Amino acid sequence: QVHLVESGGGSVQAGGSLRLSCAASGYNFSAYCMAWFRQAPGKERERVATISNAGGTSTYYADSLNGRFTVSRDSANNMLYLQMSSLQPEDTAMYYCARGPGPWRMCRTAVTTADFDYWGQGTQVTVSS
Repeated sequence: QVHLVESGGGSVQAGGSLRLSCAASGYNFSAYCMAWFRQAPGKERERVATISNAGGTSTYYADSLNGRFTVSRDSANNMLYLQMSSLQPEDTAMYYCARGPGPWRMCRTAVTTADFDYWGQGTQVTVSS
C-alpha cells in the first residue's frame, strides 16, 4: 500500500527558510518521479516542483518561485525534500507531495493533479510578514 507522509511545515517570518520532507513507502520509490504541490485557502492546488525518478537529475519549478525552492530526493531512503528559502507570505499554503506517473519521459507532461496518483496528507506552511 502506497503511503506518502509529509513533515517539516511550520510558521516562519518572511525571509526565513523551511525544509519539507516526504517519506514514501509501499512501492518502488526509485521508479517514479515525484512532485510537490501547494494549495492556499480559496485557491486551486498548484504544482511547485517535480523531480525525475531514480537519481533525480531532472527537475521542474514553477516560474513564480524565482529560484527560491530546491527539490531533491534520496531514493536509497525513499525520501523527497523541498528546501524553501526567502519565504514570502504568498508562500503560505498546505504543501503536498505526490507520486507521478513514472519515469521522466512521462512526467514531463504531468501538469495537473489528475496526473499524480498518490498524495500525502499535507503539511502547513505559514509565512508572516
